[in-house]
Amino acid sequence: MAEDNTLRINGRLSIPFSEIDISFIRSSGPGGQHVNKASTQAELTFDVAHAPSLSDADRNWLLSRLGSKLDSAGVLRITAQEFRSQLRNKQSALDKFQSLLAQALERPKPRKKTKPTKSSVETRLKRKKQASEKKRLRGRISDIG
Repeated sequence: MAEDNTLRINGRLSIPFSEIDISFIRSSGPGGQHVNKASTQAELTFDVAHAPSLSDADRNWLLSRLGSKLDSAGVLRITAQEFRSQLRNKQSALDKFQSLLAQALERPKPRKKTKPTKSSVETRLKRKKQASEKKRLRGRISDIG
């Protein structure tokens, strides 16, 4: 996963670990004496707005896609406190970060315009004529008899 002090996000983007800040704070929730003494919760921060490893196009795309997950300065925060170990929580935060960025960087494929087939147009027109005829015949009972 990590090569040469970088975190590979996808085929064309790797982020150096120097741009990612990881700090440890005390976890919340149950855990007894251990949770009160050890700072095991990992908090990963990444400055999307000013990261030199991102191209301008990727930066603008991420700022729009991750808008709700960023603070007012354009910083992404990810926390992990599932485990009792700092190392496992750090790895969990990095995994979350990697998958979040990879997912956010995916661009949707452009839609290809298509035309309906000749048979589907004919079927639609045939159904319309049947429905029209059915409605036309409603209320014509007095005309028949």
